[in-house]
Amino acid sequence: MIQADGLVKTYLVGGSTIRALDGVSFRIEAGEMVAVTGPSGSGKSTLMHILGCLDSPDAGSYVLAGEDVSKLSKDRLAAIRNRRIGFVFQTFNLLSRASALENVEMPLLYAGERQARGRAREALRGVGLEDRMRHEPSQLSGGQRQRVAIARAIVTDPAIVLADEPTGNLDTRTGDEILAIFEALNAQGRTIIIVTHEHDVARHCRRQIAMRDGRIVDGA
Repeated sequence: MIQADGLVKTYLVGGSTIRALDGVSFRIEAGEMVAVTGPSGSGKSTLMHILGCLDSPDAGSYVLAGEDVSKLSKDRLAAIRNRRIGFVFQTFNLLSRASALENVEMPLLYAGERQARGRAREALRGVGLEDRMRHEPSQLSGGQRQRVAIARAIVTDPAIVLADEPTGNLDTRTGDEILAIFEALNAQGRTIIIVTHEHDVARHCRRQIAMRDGRIVDGA
């Protein structure tokens, strides 16, 4: 599913060059549930952006489902994101004045899907929010908002779900409930990649890739 070889990403900060990724190589098979771990500044968020086709490496190759996406155009990367990858973020990233149903159907509307409303309802039922579809984010708890975000991530039926600190704004019990949803999605055959600095979260994954100073130190 995913093959990364020698990924390098640098940023210019205050006149200094920061090497966020320093020759990162690894492979993730289809259907795996993997945690990418490491302290702040280790490079894990930069890696997620590249895996999610939100950014491109300065050097190295990234092959996704047999296609080298390292040097594709922005339009082509956007098409791959919409078709193959779902995203879940710590801060939920929901439209505040839109209902849960409207938030979830948004990716389908962008893709021109005619059955957007029905598929959005199905995705919300899948995360246990069939009775909250008309609620706006301000009317939902943190855990419910994250469930909406997960439903939005899977409504396009992506093969891969990337989650960046998905339990970071949640209490432990609610976080465990969210992780159980990811485990269920993985059991359905989806590849799940969770970026986290929390060991308790990483333990829910079958494999861990540990990063430090832009390099993989364990688990590749």
